[in-house]
Amino acid sequence: MSLHTASGRWQLGLGLAISTAFLWATLPVALKLVLRELDALTLTWFRFAFAAVGLGIWLGWRGRLGQLRGLGGRDRVLLGVAAIMLIGNYVLYLMGLDHTTPANAQLIIQLAPLLMALGGILIFRERFLPAQWLGLVAVAIGLLGFFNDQRSAHAGQGNYLLGATLIVLAAVVWAIYSLAQKQLLMRLSSPVVLWVIYLAAAVLLLPTADLPRLAALGGWAWVALIYCALNTLAAYGAFAEALAHWEASRVSAILALTPLLTWLCVETAHALWPGLVAAERIGLWGWIGALCVVAGAASVSLFGQRRR
Repeated sequence: MSLHTASGRWQLGLGLAISTAFLWATLPVALKLVLRELDALTLTWFRFAFAAVGLGIWLGWRGRLGQLRGLGGRDRVLLGVAAIMLIGNYVLYLMGLDHTTPANAQLIIQLAPLLMALGGILIFRERFLPAQWLGLVAVAIGLLGFFNDQRSAHAGQGNYLLGATLIVLAAVVWAIYSLAQKQLLMRLSSPVVLWVIYLAAAVLLLPTADLPRLAALGGWAWVALIYCALNTLAAYGAFAEALAHWEASRVSAILALTPLLTWLCVETAHALWPGLVAAERIGLWGWIGALCVVAGAASVSLFGQRRR
């Protein structure tokens, strides 16, 4: 079986990866606000249903849904795996976020691009230089340092450990999804892959959605919910296209910067609306760990040019 290779337009891939990081950095703040009024399954269903309708209209107008004709059995299975893994990621991440803070959730979820990078090396035979391996080690050490700092800061709060565990599981299933999607790009364009996943998720999660509670949401909760839905379309569209033009390991390096961007978003939101968004509690070792993540990501990215 042939494997997907990047188009080589790394500048476009870099720009798309950065856009994804900024979109994902703002998402936990909005999700945290909505989770005050809505359960994780209903919120996830709405995001998938909104994305399925919006992307489906665009694909139909462009006449691109014909790609699904004659899809082979192996590709159908791979689509199913990608859909189940992405549903699991959304639900597990939201359940974990409900028990921790946005910056914590975004730092721990960085296990996902780390696992994606390793999968890119093992499955797609992407090449890493020694400096890049050191960068991955720095990311791993930084994640452990930040986790230990936050575990001390939240000592006595059993919910933090539960939240962290759920987000680790979300990272594992996300890495599987991302690698499955990358291989599907051999047969389908990234928007079509995402539309099938969104549609399948919306259908599967419909029985779990609390529609009366959704209809009863207040004004600010609706604003945050619509932003979460739009973010789903924009962020995953940019992410999927980044994988088409750049290696999975390189994309993962840029996404590792998301936690610091999330912290900036949380602090900004707390300054503007202190009653809605709580400030993060990060100690010295937590910041050292976060900086290790950034330095490791930079090493992977800066030393990631192909050998001639």
